[in-house]
Amino acid sequence: MISTISGDVDFIQRLEDLKFTGIVHSVFNRTFNIKCFENGELYTIASSNVDNGPNTIINDIDHFKSMEIKVNERVHVEKDILLIGNKLAVTINKAEKWESIIPAFPINDDILNRNLVVMRKYIGIHGKGGGIKRQVPNNPFEAEMSRTLNRRTNLLLDELAESRMSSAFDHAISIIGLGPGLTPSGDDFLVGVFTTFNMLNSPFYAGRSFCKGVVSKAKTLTNDISWMALKKASIGKVRESIISLLNALLIENEEDLILSLNKVLNIGSSSGTDIALGLVCGLEANIKAGGKVYDRTSFN
Repeated sequence: MISTISGDVDFIQRLEDLKFTGIVHSVFNRTFNIKCFENGELYTIASSNVDNGPNTIINDIDHFKSMEIKVNERVHVEKDILLIGNKLAVTINKAEKWESIIPAFPINDDILNRNLVVMRKYIGIHGKGGGIKRQVPNNPFEAEMSRTLNRRTNLLLDELAESRMSSAFDHAISIIGLGPGLTPSGDDFLVGVFTTFNMLNSPFYAGRSFCKGVVSKAKTLTNDISWMALKKASIGKVRESIISLLNALLIENEEDLILSLNKVLNIGSSSGTDIALGLVCGLEANIKAGGKVYDRTSFN
């Protein structure tokens, strides 16, 4: 029996309403994922060293590797207890509810512009290469993958900056599932870009159907875990560390910015760097697009 410390408000509400049955989808040292029968989404049971996120509950435990939780084990909820086969019982009655709230885009972007310069420089020095951030490749396959990622992300950003959403859409689709990692680099990059679309008052805010349209095409192009991250990011639901970084970008405090950035850079292998670069590039594209009249194609 373990206790939930905090968790996504919608996930906890679903558990409290007893509307949750499913099976274990995938298992890792610090997390495992459950596929919910009611809505088909993935939900994450995480250890205490993971930050809050959409469809996630954080629990008072360091890791799950000693519990021998297996894929396809049945999961259901009784009263305020989530039961994973006969391996684990998770109590949610004392959980603090957390909600993903994206900050608004600033009216004056001077501070944001200065912070983006700092952030890009820091990622250049401390970010992990191999994905969106280029590094010396180990073989011809890696070299070609790096070139392809670089070319396609640049095409996407060029079109976004000019508010040509229809052609940007095709370029976004072209990087789904592309790159190394459990969550491919192209997907992680788009998580960052999608997050900026969901900042109230951002130039792209009214065009959020672009993100949902990309997600609708992405289902068969990447894996379940990565697709869920894209789906949630498309509606402004991302990890707490990403939101903290966005908030830090809006104030003039370099120390806080670097602390927040490091937390994102530490996500996964290169995933955090890919997400951070997606944020930088998405914000820069918003700024460049400014007051341009954009292509209002519907992507629903």
